[in-house]
Amino acid sequence: MAKGKKKSKSKARPKKTKKKKKSFLLFPKFFQKWSLIFIGLFALLGLLASLNFPRLTMEKNMTSTDETTVAFIAEIGETSRYLAARNDLYASVMIAQAILESDSGQSSLSQKPSYNFFGIKGDYNGQSVTLPTWEDDGKGNPYYIDAAFRSYGSVENSLQDYVDFLEGSYYVGVHRSKTKNYKDATAALTGVYATDTTYGDKLNSIIEQYQLTIYDTY
Repeated sequence: MAKGKKKSKSKARPKKTKKKKKSFLLFPKFFQKWSLIFIGLFALLGLLASLNFPRLTMEKNMTSTDETTVAFIAEIGETSRYLAARNDLYASVMIAQAILESDSGQSSLSQKPSYNFFGIKGDYNGQSVTLPTWEDDGKGNPYYIDAAFRSYGSVENSLQDYVDFLEGSYYVGVHRSKTKNYKDATAALTGVYATDTTYGDKLNSIIEQYQLTIYDTY
């Protein structure tokens, strides 16, 4: 009995040793394989994060006012891109003007039924609405007047009338073919489209804040 036990023990030891050696040799290969997979996944996630960084940063720092503006940009952005491209204009400037003039679509003039996003005075097909507005005397001093503004009846009419309004020779300086970049266009609008002496600076700030130049590609 004792001899039999010794034999079973001597047979068991080599088997255990072989198993340990086998698993020890396989473990590094297993580890290396999954390490490469994880490294690849992290690299891919890093690339995706870098591509989305501007949008994510903007969303992180977004206030309620910013959210309203982003929603307004989403509403008019693609139509503005299309119309601007067909009419030699900067969509970034067009959208920035709409944001500034209409308070991101929240002003009474930009609401239904007028949909006047650009503060254009006069009438549209005989339709207008009279509202108080402030002007600049050219020296930075504001004063208020009552003025008639165009009433469009739809968002599409408002956007289309804007590009038609800028077709005249009076606004030739805002066209893409006559400028090097959008800042030349905003400078050309200052004191011409609006009496505000800081009009161009305000538009540039909006364009930069909301990265509107992405709408200048088509």
